[in-house]
Amino acid sequence: MAEKLAVITGASTGIGYEIAKIAAGEGFDLILVADEPQIETAAATLVGTGVTVETVQADLATFEGNDQLLAKIGERPVDVLVANAGRGLGHAFVEQDVAAWRKVIDTNVTGTTYLLQKMLQRMKARDAGQVLITGSIAGLMPGAYQAVYNGTKAYLDSFAYALRNELKDTGVSITVLMPGPTETEFFKRANMMDTPVGTQDKDDAAMVARTGWDAMQKGTAHVVAGTKNKIQAAVSHVVPDTLLARMHENMAKPDGE
Repeated sequence: MAEKLAVITGASTGIGYEIAKIAAGEGFDLILVADEPQIETAAATLVGTGVTVETVQADLATFEGNDQLLAKIGERPVDVLVANAGRGLGHAFVEQDVAAWRKVIDTNVTGTTYLLQKMLQRMKARDAGQVLITGSIAGLMPGAYQAVYNGTKAYLDSFAYALRNELKDTGVSITVLMPGPTETEFFKRANMMDTPVGTQDKDDAAMVARTGWDAMQKGTAHVVAGTKNKIQAAVSHVVPDTLLARMHENMAKPDGE
């Protein structure tokens, strides 16, 4: 077994899986988590890399699912936590099922907040640990036709900065990764393949993962992945919210609505 352990949520595909590959390459034992059986397939690709790979299939939208993960970790010290699990939801808010938008909030906000508190308590007691939280540039703008998701990412972006301030005098670092549209299963799962953003060219998940990992290793407060997204993030600070919402509508409004 390696001398260092990384816990990565949402690791079955996309950014989380690519981060798992990086961590394995740098000698971290892994605990990989997702709410689908595909986590086993992802883990199998990392067998033979010289590190131990364990999996947890759990619903991180629930306290019980997060407790499953915590039980798997046990008393082992966690050197890196990547809080990457997230869920999207497209289309107009007034047309969405309550269960669907609640799942987004419970996954992105409630479950992530609960897990972060539990893990940061341990890291603070050890005075050591690195945390990477997957936020989004979506959190910088009102998300017309993706309203709940953007709201959850605004929470995570803000929350990460607050935690970083509270832990600034400890050996624990907090970094927030802010990707733009990325080539993952996200848009299909969010029912957004009938939107401009769902069908446009997107950033490579491996590039986004490397950007986030390197920023975390340096202890950077936040990083926006991709030049185009850096420009969009900068624009969001000077353009009125009403115009930002209209810009987002142009990307996320489904065809025919």
